[in-house]
Parts: sequence; structure tokens; C-alpha cells
Amino acid sequence: MRKKQFTQKESKELLKNRIEAASKRKKAELVIKNGKIIDVFNQDLIEADIAIEDGVIVGLGEYEGERVIDAKGKYISPSFIDSHVHIESSMVTPKEFAKVVLPHGVTTIIADPHEIANVAGTEGIHYMLDSTEDLPLNVYIMVPSCVPATPFEHAGAILKAEDLAPFYNHPRVLGLGEVMDFPSVSHAEESMLNKLFDAKDRGVKIDGHAAGLDQDAINIYTTAGIKTDHEAISVNEAKDRLQRGMYLIIRQGSVAKDLPQLIDVVTDKNARRCLFGTDDKHIDDLLYEGSIDHNVRLAIQHGVDPINAIQMASFSAAECYGLKHKGAIAPGYDADFLILTDLKQIKIEEVYSGGKLVAQNGEYLNQDSCKVNPSKPLLSSINMGDITLEQLQIQLRESNSAHVIEIIPNSLVTKHQVEEVEVINKCFQPSIERDQLKLAVIERHHETGHIGLGIVKGLGIQKGALATTIAHDSHNIITAGTNDKDILFAIETVKQIGGGLVIVENEKLIASLALPIAGLLSDEPAEKVYSELLELKKGLDYIEASKKFNPFLTLSFLALPVIPALKLTDVGLFDVENLKHISVQA
Repeated sequence: MRKKQFTQKESKELLKNRIEAASKRKKAELVIKNGKIIDVFNQDLIEADIAIEDGVIVGLGEYEGERVIDAKGKYISPSFIDSHVHIESSMVTPKEFAKVVLPHGVTTIIADPHEIANVAGTEGIHYMLDSTEDLPLNVYIMVPSCVPATPFEHAGAILKAEDLAPFYNHPRVLGLGEVMDFPSVSHAEESMLNKLFDAKDRGVKIDGHAAGLDQDAINIYTTAGIKTDHEAISVNEAKDRLQRGMYLIIRQGSVAKDLPQLIDVVTDKNARRCLFGTDDKHIDDLLYEGSIDHNVRLAIQHGVDPINAIQMASFSAAECYGLKHKGAIAPGYDADFLILTDLKQIKIEEVYSGGKLVAQNGEYLNQDSCKVNPSKPLLSSINMGDITLEQLQIQLRESNSAHVIEIIPNSLVTKHQVEEVEVINKCFQPSIERDQLKLAVIERHHETGHIGLGIVKGLGIQKGALATTIAHDSHNIITAGTNDKDILFAIETVKQIGGGLVIVENEKLIASLALPIAGLLSDEPAEKVYSELLELKKGLDYIEASKKFNPFLTLSFLALPVIPALKLTDVGLFDVENLKHISVQA
């Protein structure tokens, strides 16, 4: 949310006005009476009036108000903060994203626009800043540190320290986004050192991405000034990070569902160092499962005290990111709060942002802000030549033994298997019986002609093919299927619609969702995107894909070469643990 810029004189007048209301010499603009206030500082419930002036809480006690809300029998909670989220993963524009998450009690997010930056560079970052300027959702940005994510793939842009530096002057930029290129940090490579030094020199925050890293690696990360991580998947990993001074972001998204495995690490002593993030969450899950409110409910179900869980979702997050006026119901804090009718179920009746009611009983109330039109580069993000069937052949000349990516349901981590596969004329043949499908990643930014080929196990598809331009983090085209003709047809179809998700069978389109903005975002309302996702779900049922996880989301992370164990880039099969490309032939 953009805050109006005031002159020094105007700011003094505002402060004077708030002090007048705090000292009861004038009625406050808004007073909430009879509610039970969640005190995140003392882990307690208190009963007092809440006085609000100019969108800021000015007092707890007994107050008179120009307008009074009776919250008898209800709870007043600080609103929620998503500590780490990629708006692009919702597949809707920031305006539509805000309309969805605000009714779920989220009034502040820490967003990393590295998805759109990997497609469009600084143009993508500017778009995300501009399109979040006038929202009732407070959107803070961490500038992407790794574009591309690694030197082992080809993205749409390369961002160096000098490209990122000007963004630090923006009032809503908090720091450097998740540093996922650990080898560059570990070897103190010059380009990474420049980014880390710039951030440290400015005193801004630096986010981490410590997937699969051991204690020694965490030592290196924290020495470099990296202070958060959202990639822990076990209690032991969580403890390693907390012991070394990192903030632990407990993630519960659409693919990575880590909260049940991590929540036991939380105690009264360390809850101030633990926060919640969704990372990557589809619009359908956001609409009907929720955002950070879902994480809070899940934590409570796993035995965390409700007030502790709310503190993690508000004050802990604000403290981590230096948001000194967010995350608590107390004088001097922004009036971002929720009225709850049930503390354990986190039933949200009303959502306030800056003292204004923005959502009620699950409905978004705010007037639409003006639309920001994407620039031409964002709307022309598919740049590739024609693909032939011959280019999709995986040659296995020495034996029938191959390296295979095996999916772990609801995890970003994959298994690296060596299996016997079906071979005809010295080329791999997909096998439905063995659940071994062909996987391909096609560079789509600069017409390089790069095509990476591999074998994936676990998608469970019985016919046809899938393709999408969402392929973390370089967002090339990724496709998987049971036969080459459908794979090729899926690639051509996703190219024709300007990016998005497609399902095909027998060289016919079964279902699709167009994402014309950078191949990542729809320009349609959230409800329309949701209805098209339902059609895609029917399409997935038609081709009999696995129902244990979201096949498109899982597919999109099979191209991410910073998470173990085996992935596929546009250059080829990548062994994450040994940091090198390998042949499909075992």
C-alpha cells in the first residue's frame, strides 16, 4: 500500500493529532470496545478499548470514539504477514492476488519477484512494484538475488549487483531475495560477493534458500549475512538454522507442505524466531484453503498454542523484516488487525488494513485500484523456433539403463534413480506400465535452440502430455508425456497461446490456461482463472494423472537445479548433489 508523502510540517501535524487522541483530548476516529486483545508481547489476552487515529493505533484503555465497534465476545488479533511468497505462483496479477488473500487475514506480504525477473529482468521487477503501489495489501519486495538461479541453465535475463542497486532506494524494497546459488556463496565468487556486499553495506535484509545444506554450509550462509531460510524439511534441519541465528520460515504451500514435519521445533523460547510463509501457492488453494491463516490453523491443530501461532504469523515476521510498525495491537503500530469469532479455528469476521475495513466474512470490500498495463516485453515472452520430433529423441546406445527423476509426492525434492527402461532403435520409449515418461525443457527466451531431455517417474499419466511455461526458476517450457507426437503438440500449443498450461491427447487440446504476462500471469479475474483451473483438473483426470499431488505444480519444479537430487534444465539432466550435468544413459 502506498503511503502518502507528507511534508515535515504535515507529519508534525499528524503526530500532534495522534497524540491528542492518545491523551483523550479529542475523540479517536475509531474505537473498538469489549474485545479480547491478543497481546503478542506477553503471550496473553487483555481486555481494553483500542483507539485508532489516522490508521494507527494510539491507545489501549478506555476511549471515546467518533465511530465505535462493539467486539463483545470476539478476539482482536494482529493481521497476518506472509514472510515469503512469490505472487507469480498464484498465476494472477497482484491486484487479483490482493483480493484473494485479504479476506484470509493477510494484510502484509514479503514478495520475491524472481519468477518474473527470470523472464523479464528489471522490467519484471518494475512491473511488480508498479502494480502493487495502490493496493490495500502492504507489499514489500526482496529484489531477486539469483537471476538466473544457477549458471547451469538459461533464463530470460541476467541481473548483476549494479542492476539491483537502484531498487534499494524504493521505500518498499526491504533487501536481497532468497540466495539460492550456494556454490557461488561458498566459493566467494565475485558476482555474488558484490550482491551480498551491497545488501550488507546498506544494512538491508538477505533471505536464504538452504535446501539440503548441512551445518557447515549453514555456517557459510550466516557468515555471509543471510538470516532466513524457508527450505528446512526436518526438525533437525530447522534446529541447525535456529542454532546458527537464522529465522526459520515454516513453509506450507501448494507443493512443499513442510509445516507438519517442522512444527515440533517451535517452543515458547524460540517462537520469536519462527514465522510462516507460503512460498508458492496456486490461486485455487489460496481461495479455498487459505493463505497464512491456513498455516496458523494447521499449527494449532499440531499442538501450538493459538496465541503463539498468531505471534509467529504477525509479530515474529514483522520483527524479522524490520517492520517496526507492523505485527501487534499496541500504540504506535499500524491498525492492521482482524476480528475473530473463534480463536482456535481462526474464524475471521473482519479484516482491517490501516484502520480501514477491507474484507468481511470472506468477502473483499475494497474498491478496485487502477490497472497497470504490462509492457510489450512482458506480453511477448515466447521466443523460440520450431521443434521437430527428431530433437525429442533420447538416445541410449550403450544399454537399457538410465538415470531417472523420481517424484516424491508433495515435495520439491526428487530421488535420483537408475532403472532399466524400454529402448527401441537405441532410443528411449516412454512406458505407462513402468510409469517412465519423457521429460523435456525447451529454452523459450532467446531462441537458443537448447532442449534438455530426461525421464520422469511418478506423474502417473496414462495418455497424452502436459506442458507449461511455469518452470522454476528460469521458466522455460517444460513438458512431460507418454508419446513424442503429443509432447510436440503440447509445446506448439503453449507457444501459440503466449504461455500458460496445456493438456493434450492424441494431438488435440483437452484443456488450457493462457498466461500472457511473462508466461506466468493471467490478465483475467481470479474467479475466471479458478474456473479454468477446474477445467484443467478435469483434463488431468481424463489423462489419469496422479491424484497424490498437483501434477502441474510438481512438473514446474522438476526444472529447478538448486533442490536435490536430480533435475532437468534446458542444457540437460542435472545432478544437484554433484553440481554437474550428466547423461541420461547410466
